[in-house]
Amino acid sequence: MRDLAILTFVTLDGVMQAPSMPDEDRSRSFDLGGWAAPFWEGVMEQVQREAMAMPYDMLFGRKTYDLFAGHWPDTDDDPIADMMTAARKYVVTSSTSGLTWNNSQAVSGDLTREIAKLKHEDGPLLQVHGSWQLIQFLLAEGLIDEFRIWTFPVVLGSGKRLFESGARPLKLKLQKSEALADGTVMSLFKRG
Repeated sequence: MRDLAILTFVTLDGVMQAPSMPDEDRSRSFDLGGWAAPFWEGVMEQVQREAMAMPYDMLFGRKTYDLFAGHWPDTDDDPIADMMTAARKYVVTSSTSGLTWNNSQAVSGDLTREIAKLKHEDGPLLQVHGSWQLIQFLLAEGLIDEFRIWTFPVVLGSGKRLFESGARPLKLKLQKSEALADGTVMSLFKRG
């Protein structure tokens, strides 16, 4: 049995949409993409140390998988890229075409049952990176065990939020918190 953790970047007002690049996700007419990029240097060192140092498998929505698969396999001399490429990647998708990144396999059908089955297998932590739509599903189904959240000192006012209106009530226990000099705060929570 293993836990499922989300790893996500959010603004102070809870927006998680398109932190990396301007064109990452323009849905809902979002034009503020790339808001986290000015903070990457210190944040990525902390992410690597606190959330990506131990072996893990990854669970992706298809759009985020395609973004990651278009970048990380071609990155040289990067320990994060090496770990992600070595990790098993489960992709929630209706199509198996294009799953060319090493160790990738499709997850489809009854997603609640299939993801619960993955959690009951022996193996390393299952980590979800980004994947807003998948996270909304996992929240609704109560399948998330850990929340690894980096909150950036940015307010956007609009965009897809980690906790959308109508989110189920959750009680979480803070496991660790650490602020960076730039104001970004790492908060690691487990379900209470």
